[in-house]
Amino acid sequence: MGSINAPFVVFGYGSLIFKPPPHVLSQTSGFLKGYVRRFAQESHDHRGTPENPGRVVTLIHKEDWDRFPQSDAFPDEDIVWGIAYTIDPEYEAEVRDYLDYREKDGYTMETLHVYTIENGIEQIAIQDAFCYVGRPDNPSFIGSEPLEDLAQRIWASVGPSGPNKEYLYRLAESVRQLAPASYDSHLFALEERLRELDKTANVDQLVSHLVVRYYQHEGDVSHLHTSDTQLEYSTHTLLQRFCTIAMS
Repeated sequence: MGSINAPFVVFGYGSLIFKPPPHVLSQTSGFLKGYVRRFAQESHDHRGTPENPGRVVTLIHKEDWDRFPQSDAFPDEDIVWGIAYTIDPEYEAEVRDYLDYREKDGYTMETLHVYTIENGIEQIAIQDAFCYVGRPDNPSFIGSEPLEDLAQRIWASVGPSGPNKEYLYRLAESVRQLAPASYDSHLFALEERLRELDKTANVDQLVSHLVVRYYQHEGDVSHLHTSDTQLEYSTHTLLQRFCTIAMS
């Protein structure tokens, strides 16, 4: 009797969670032990450009991560939640090619166990699932960065696949929905900081809009052709006028 090949199962911990591969027969939420998920991979082809690379997540062995300078705000975490996808055997070769191309920017295929919790008991859900890991020796690996620097980079970066912050927002929301125990302190802290940056930018845009409308109403359009520094000064002056009016 001939042997039956094991199904091709791939574990997604980044964009594969919210953008699954094709030809999925089934999926299982689970977690990995002994790894961290960090925005430690430069993205030159999806969420950034070669000139201004964004940041995307990679899976890193905990012992490898511990060798880097600890600017990481959450050094003790070593659990990564994600989804294991079982691929239709008829399309395995096609899906492998698709994933190899999609994860071409510095990722290496590894096998690992996926765990789950049933009735309060931890157990292996899938043995030897395949996973794309960004090893520290790959050219796109950037290592540990301070949370604020990382947040600023992600908030500002844009690539062919869209804004870098959109990637983070979708990932954070997807991780929350995986299971009641699914959590990622690093990811959620970055999300919170990016939301703050969004709010600040929205206020700045509103003020700039008010400045333009004010000078248009006053018939003085010369301020609309000034430098950023001059416009900032004009904005400050205008806000002072608003405050004076409000207090009078």
